[in-house]
Amino acid sequence: MYPPVFDYVRAGSIEEALDLVNERGGKFLAGGHSLLPVMKMRLADPGLLVDIGRVDGLRGISRKGEYYTVGALTTHAEVAAVDDGGFPAALLEAAGMIGDPQVRNRGTVGGNVAHADPASDLPPVFAALGATMVVASNRGKGRGAMQTREIAATEFFTGLFETALADDELLVSVNVSAEGPGVGSAYAKLYNKASRYAAVGVCARLAVGADGACTSCTVAVGGLVPNATVLTDVGAGMLGRPVDSQTIAAAARVAAAAELDVMSDIHASARYRRQMLPVFVARALTSAGERSHLGASGPDTGASR
Repeated sequence: MYPPVFDYVRAGSIEEALDLVNERGGKFLAGGHSLLPVMKMRLADPGLLVDIGRVDGLRGISRKGEYYTVGALTTHAEVAAVDDGGFPAALLEAAGMIGDPQVRNRGTVGGNVAHADPASDLPPVFAALGATMVVASNRGKGRGAMQTREIAATEFFTGLFETALADDELLVSVNVSAEGPGVGSAYAKLYNKASRYAAVGVCARLAVGADGACTSCTVAVGGLVPNATVLTDVGAGMLGRPVDSQTIAAAARVAAAAELDVMSDIHASARYRRQMLPVFVARALTSAGERSHLGASGPDTGASR
């Protein structure tokens, strides 16, 4: 299949990219793994592609205090290769599960998040980690200018392939908290065996006190719902309780009863996805709990398959 006819411009800076889209419309092009297939299926006709692939300042991972900043052009392979004990384990884990080596070495964090595919791995991870999306625009500032705003990940993913990102805005980075002693996170995923997309994806992040009781917990799901969703009741049910098999089993039962708009498609029925949800909630919580007790955040992908 061939995409519609389009113009192509390579931007040299964030400001230039914003100017082009603001004046001519179109879409930003990063790795292209999400946008180009949609264009080939004639589901999108942007008219103009603004290539941001060589824009300085949009790639890389840095740490400032208790936060990591992940640039929008950072590839999944680069995220999966981070060697820093404070980097969120769930993010390492999820990045290493995306697609195949070709996809991980070309696909970008920003493109993945902005596309907001319900079967993507990163949206529920960022939602559970309490991440913040930093987006830029030149709205009201004139050519060559830029302003930024921050959007909580829990508010960024608004629907099926829908986000809070405006047409004239560019996602420039994602900020996530570092993980110290007593904090653990994990991502557990039911794979679509052909595409490696998530039929069910669950991210859990929790913290434990000196007595071993849970002091905070967030569980977010993707794959089976139109957009990344935090299971508030599951996290609330963990608070004040020991992170053990009984508590996790109870949390899984709460997840099973959650009121969710569960999707059905050719890959898995809604009934099957709902039956698998508590299984993967339990797996994610178990791995996150183990890491919180160890005070380390090394991924254990074997527990998430």
